[in-house]
Amino acid sequence: MNVREYTEGLEQKNLMPWACKSAASHRLTEEPQDDLRTAFQRDRDRIIHSKAFRALKHKTQVYLSPGDHYRTRLTHSMEVSQLSRTIGRALRLNEDMIEAAALGHDLGHTPFGHAGERAINKYTGHFAHNEQSIRVVTYYGRQGRGLNLTTEVQDAILCHTGEKLPDTLEGAIVRRCDRICYLCSDLDDGIRVGLVGP
Repeated sequence: MNVREYTEGLEQKNLMPWACKSAASHRLTEEPQDDLRTAFQRDRDRIIHSKAFRALKHKTQVYLSPGDHYRTRLTHSMEVSQLSRTIGRALRLNEDMIEAAALGHDLGHTPFGHAGERAINKYTGHFAHNEQSIRVVTYYGRQGRGLNLTTEVQDAILCHTGEKLPDTLEGAIVRRCDRICYLCSDLDDGIRVGLVGP
């Protein structure tokens, strides 16, 4: 038994019956399994090591003011990951799947938050950052092969916003935690910038 199989056994034993199990995950392009990491752990690692993830540090969350004290898409994604994992752990869901989806949910987002998204939408006729995130993980990176993430993580990324709800509870957690985090952090940054105050 290798490390991955041991971890998959722990998932089967410790997670709730309705939680996503790594052993049951799917990829659009099949590939050999890793001896050390589960499919969702590989997804997380691919996201973290991608150029698109590193680029999030240069995209402001909402406000134009650059600086160490304002959130970027990178810090927002890390906050969503932390909160989502905490809730997922309490509910005995798959934390690795949650972490991958939370870290990858904004890979296709524009700078300047939803205002940037609306500006691009005005000129292109249709732009949605969740759809762009799927394009990023499908076509960019790894010499043009994309990240080949599991379909479960891709669904959670696509459905973290918009009309369609995620197929998994893990995806639903990421969707709710994204909203909680951006509402709280946008208010916090608004106070810091001086747009909100007494």
